[in-house]
Order: sequence, then structure tokens, then C-alpha cells
Amino acid sequence: MRDFEYEAPTSLGAALAVLAKGNARALAGGTDLIDQVRLGRHSPDVIVDVKKLPELNGIQHDTSGLRLGAAVPLYKVYGHCGICSDYSALADSARIIGGIQIQSRASIGGNICNAGPAADSTPSVIALGGVCVIAGPNGTREVPAEAFCVGPGKSVLQAGEILVEIKFPARVAHSGSHYRRFIPRNEMDIAVVGVGASVVLADCRQKFVSARLALGAVGPTPILAQAAGDSLAGQPVNEVTIAKAGELARSVAKPIDDMRGTAEYRLHLVGVLTQRVLNAAVARARGEKIDNVPGH
Repeated sequence: MRDFEYEAPTSLGAALAVLAKGNARALAGGTDLIDQVRLGRHSPDVIVDVKKLPELNGIQHDTSGLRLGAAVPLYKVYGHCGICSDYSALADSARIIGGIQIQSRASIGGNICNAGPAADSTPSVIALGGVCVIAGPNGTREVPAEAFCVGPGKSVLQAGEILVEIKFPARVAHSGSHYRRFIPRNEMDIAVVGVGASVVLADCRQKFVSARLALGAVGPTPILAQAAGDSLAGQPVNEVTIAKAGELARSVAKPIDDMRGTAEYRLHLVGVLTQRVLNAAVARARGEKIDNVPGH
């Protein structure tokens, strides 16, 4: 482990001032960053702990939607009644990222900033229409979650910038969401494929009004499966339309062969998981409970 300075500012302005000095990395939970520094992937002169910044630690849930601070630990996400009821896919993701020790430190914001193609939270954030609020030396800007990651381990964050919060639109009646991943065994806690979905049903609950689908671990970045979601709008809720969405999701996946699975296997899983996740999201939109073992 190389030497570095440690700063723990208590205001966003102070944090940005430290980051502006150059060669600094923000630390939310540190569950990824510390290992990356130890292995030489990053070599910061300063690590800026953002856990004490009020702007990054709030959860605001009301009729206008949800605002989730980038440093809010995972256990507070799945422990929040409003998130569990209205933004269920986020809670699904938070429950399966590491164990309880990791969940006490790691955050949705940190998981997104790590920009891992197989990140468990990013497909949920994309499916739920999340928007990333970024602060930096030139002010504040907003980026849709599906555009935040630009490559493996790379995001749109520029030097001196920090992710402050993620904003989500208000949920409407008869809406539901779900995230599910496949892992080969519990000892390999990285998704072979992950799928997040959010749906809105008509009042009759037998027809889709709209849907958003996002895929993880099948490309260099998480993928918004736009055509798959759009194909469901106005269509009846049945096996045929859901299977078609699964095929469209497969068509945008660009997996590779690696130690966790072959590209062919991953393509098959995309279709299977998309159908299962959509069915679970529909069930939640109808007020039904789903039968799912977290992490599988």
C-alpha cells in the first residue's frame, strides 16, 4: 500500500476544494477503493472521505420522488420503508452487495462510481430512471444513470468532481420494480448476468403502460435495453410479450467469455432473467409478493 494523505471534510465546498488540488480520490465506503489502491490500480496522493458530508448522506422520499445521497450506506437503503415499497429494485440490489459488514459502509453511489460492468446497483438505478447529480469546480450538472459509466472502471466524472446524489422520479399507481442476478455459487459474489426492470401497468393491471430494462455484466458498461422496454408499452401482460422483451434484451447484450461464464451462456441467461424479473415487477405492481432468494 502506497502512502497517501487522508482528509475528512464536513462540507461539500471543503471537499471540492481538496479534490481540486489534483490526484485525489473520493471515498464513500472504501470497500472497492482501498483494494484498488493496494493493488496499484489507483495511486492517489489524497483520499477524501465523504461520509461526513450532509449532502451525500440524506434520503428524501416524498410525492416528488426520491433523492438518495451518494454516501448513504446500503443497510439504510433496504431498511427504508419508502424505498422498499416504491423503489423495490434498489432494495433488492442493496441487500446482495457483500455481507452486513460491507453493507454498513458501501453505498449505491460508490457502487455506481466504481463503474463496474457487473455492478449490482446500476441496472436498478437505470431501470428506475435515476439521474446522477454531480458537483465540481464548474458547478453542478446532471447525467442520466445510463450515461454515467463510459467503460470498465470509467465514468463521466471529471477531475475535481464528485457524485452528490441520485434523483428518481415519483412512482405512479400500479408500478413495480425488481432486480435479480445469477451467480455460479455464493463464493463468487459477482453477477454472471444482472437484470433490473421497472414497469407501470394500466388500471386493469392486465396491460403495460411503460417499462424500463437494464442489464449488467453483459457489456463494458451496464446497458439500458431501450427497445425491450419500449416493446411492452400498450401490450397485454402475457408470456408472448414478455418473451419478446427477453429476445430484444438479448439483442443488445455484448457479453464476453470469462471465468464466470461463456458469452453464449450469458446470452441465454439474459433472456431467462429478463422474463423472470419482468414477471416479478408485474407481481409487485399488482400488490403481490414475489418468491425470490436474494442473490439468485
